[in-house]
Amino acid sequence: QVQLVESGGGLVQAGGSLRLSCVASGGIFNSYAMGWFRQAPGKDREFVASISVSGGSRYYGDFVKGRSTISRDNAKKTVYLQMNGLISEDTGVYYCAAGSSAQAMGTIGPRGVHWGQGTQVTVSS
Repeated sequence: QVQLVESGGGLVQAGGSLRLSCVASGGIFNSYAMGWFRQAPGKDREFVASISVSGGSRYYGDFVKGRSTISRDNAKKTVYLQMNGLISEDTGVYYCAAGSSAQAMGTIGPRGVHWGQGTQVTVSS
């Protein structure tokens, strides 16, 4: 079973940037679609972005389109989320997910995915 460890979160001013990383172990990384979800205080976990096994297909939540880029390095077993133009509403815990379909993560939701422990992102205004 795959294990996921996120890093790169922190405190950043509005308008700033962060790059989140998620390293996988214990599984066949290049057999998983990968995604990022976030959960703000008092809210449900929501879809941020996902990427297919090959990296050829990428999907984004409406609120991050144009501001974020998901990418993956299969040799390093790592998926990244570059976030630019951060706003206070981006504050939350960001979770990495490994699943069977990048498209499904963005439409149906995170069913049957493996989760990381999350990394906190705080945007100060």
